[in-house]
Amino acid sequence: MLALQWIENARSVMEKIEKTQIENIKNAALAMADSIEKGKWVHTFGCGHATLPIEEMYPRIGGFVGFHPMIELPLTFFTNIVGGMNVHEFVFLERVEGYGQEIMKGWNFDKEDCMWIFSHTGINAVNIDIALESKKRGMKVIVFGSAKEAEGKQTRHSSGKTIFEIADIIVDTCVPIQDASVELKNHYDKIGPVSTMAFVTAVWMTVTTVAEILADRGVKLYIHPSHNVPGDTTARERLSEALAMYKERIKGV
Repeated sequence: MLALQWIENARSVMEKIEKTQIENIKNAALAMADSIEKGKWVHTFGCGHATLPIEEMYPRIGGFVGFHPMIELPLTFFTNIVGGMNVHEFVFLERVEGYGQEIMKGWNFDKEDCMWIFSHTGINAVNIDIALESKKRGMKVIVFGSAKEAEGKQTRHSSGKTIFEIADIIVDTCVPIQDASVELKNHYDKIGPVSTMAFVTAVWMTVTTVAEILADRGVKLYIHPSHNVPGDTTARERLSEALAMYKERIKGV
């Protein structure tokens, strides 16, 4: 069954992340924890399906305040597929140099913030714009993507660099550059991508490590609770507390 082939491929990627990326994850988590402890932000950015790990972080049950999602609708909302905001538009926009600079103008940043970027191949202009602009503002740039597989790929940015060459900290998602991982008879293209699964795996390995660091330092976390557990009578109060803290902190952004 191809279902078993896909799950074996996914398991293999997760095992590679576990075996090779723990120290990188710790380094990324430490930088993020330092920012959050100071009342600063970990800004998160990606394009297309690389926004899914961002949506997985916050607001999300088990997530906590400190992560600021920067999700641009023209770069992610292409579920119409054709017509308005279609796939062709998205593919064009993510390659437009200068677009990321305009996105950055919409927010305020602090040099003690982190910028966490998700990019599978690391070659598209918008992500590289965001990385370069973040560095100009003094932020640490943390990139999750298929860094080893992307070596030798030609960047689409005039800087001549891929995003992995700009990053301060890299976590390699260990995904094949093609992403789709299962061969299908009578077809050229493979099916069954694994990058989203890898991103989400690396995200929760990182976020739980951030939480561990902050808890060990005695920092109170404002955790987004489940409000669907029978008998938990204070969940809505804790949710309101977390959202109130987010609202207070986001004022400067």
